[in-house]
Amino acid sequence: MILTPGHATLAQLETIWRDGVPARLDPSAMPAIEASHAIVAAAAQGQAAVYGVNTGFGKLASVKIAPKDTATLQRNLILSHSCGVGEPLDVASTRLMMALKLLSLGRGASGVAPATVTLIEAMLTKGVTPVIPSQGSVGASGDLAPLAHMAAVMIGAGEAEFDGARLPGAEALARAGLLPVTLGPKEGLALINGTQFSTACALVALFQACDNLRAAVVISALSTDAIMGSTAPLNPAIHTLRGQPGQIDVAHAMRMLLDGSEIRESHREGDTRVQDPYCIRCQPQVTGAALDLLRFAARTLEIEANAVTDNPLVLADTGEIVSGGNFHAEPVAFAADQIALALSEVGAIAQRRVALMVDPTLSFDLPPFLTPEPGLNSGLMIAEVTSAALMSENKHLANPCSTDSTPTSANQEDHVSMAAHGARRLARMNANLSRILAVEAMCAAQGVEFRAPLLTSPALQAVLARLRQDVPTLGQDRYLAPDIETAAGLVINRALIAGIDLPGLCE
Repeated sequence: MILTPGHATLAQLETIWRDGVPARLDPSAMPAIEASHAIVAAAAQGQAAVYGVNTGFGKLASVKIAPKDTATLQRNLILSHSCGVGEPLDVASTRLMMALKLLSLGRGASGVAPATVTLIEAMLTKGVTPVIPSQGSVGASGDLAPLAHMAAVMIGAGEAEFDGARLPGAEALARAGLLPVTLGPKEGLALINGTQFSTACALVALFQACDNLRAAVVISALSTDAIMGSTAPLNPAIHTLRGQPGQIDVAHAMRMLLDGSEIRESHREGDTRVQDPYCIRCQPQVTGAALDLLRFAARTLEIEANAVTDNPLVLADTGEIVSGGNFHAEPVAFAADQIALALSEVGAIAQRRVALMVDPTLSFDLPPFLTPEPGLNSGLMIAEVTSAALMSENKHLANPCSTDSTPTSANQEDHVSMAAHGARRLARMNANLSRILAVEAMCAAQGVEFRAPLLTSPALQAVLARLRQDVPTLGQDRYLAPDIETAAGLVINRALIAGIDLPGLCE
């Protein structure tokens, strides 16, 4: 994947994450990288104190460093900041983080040597993936600890995965035929200042959230037929009058999905229900609002992926090296919180559809808990309880992280974003939502089958058939946990809705 700094797209970044393709910068980026590196090299030999070039860091910025010690300064910076803890970030997300660091350095405002950039490219090509502990960043002054673990491998320290083995960083580089770099002035700071860890985690969450949202729209249409819900609320005039774009797009998708349903046609006339519960009637309003949040987050994260977020920055046009605060990850933190809200609400309304379908007082003649022999069998009773537990957990996880802050580094960094924490929790929320949707798909499929000989729409018949390849119809009670995990896998890997055209939904 050839990346042009400042112009990388979400589609490119998603391909890097999903397919593991190597990434490198467009050669046109190199002149700017070389120019900023020359400015830093000159400053390192000068008498003036320049933060991060010939001074200490953070609260120690007033300590001047002699030119002969600048290499030691940068190495010490990386080693001292490699303080991450917890489970390692997965390989795919780590590689995305490295690609984001390439994009940032490639803007030519960081002052790194070309060899430092080409080593990151070579690591991506050869499959040398630093082991990045997932905890330790507060999302300001950069994702210091996670990025330090990446940089540690580049200088021959730390740990990395290579060819299926976890190895010392120097050994992983050697096995790949690569040499570590000796970092020059400012290079260590350029590598660890930045929002790339938080942004990578948020981007992965965005990609997964979009998969979940598309699945939610399809499964909700199946649920609508299962309870013989009205499609009158999908009338385009309703949604046009409000004007919210996500709502309009979800309603359009649901109309297409339900087109040709025999179940729908069977009760178009003479249906005694005036209005369905909100979980059926207000699906476009709720899921559409979530879609709009994901679109907002996508725009923020695309900008951040292309941003220069280290400090100080090299302004090649003027030859200045200036200190700023682009490492503060507040935009990423806000985007992560928006994704969290969307995930929570899509799951909340999906769970209410599950509750609707298993409740015989509400489900329009479906048997209790969707079992053909209620009493002897409990059917999907506890599957619904599981979905409620997951929904409640996501509600708690959706509480904002961006409103938290704690002073660090002797009060020099006195307001932080908590973007890393906010982005990391989204993986758990996405997993929970996939399982809620899995339970809904199982209930909806069961409900639609009880409507036989009437059939759902051709599009939804295909969804039902795909589910039944791996999750059989529930007759007599059986051990259900594997079925939920299997159905969740079909949501996560996009198999359940493969081949269904959903224009405008999280594209």
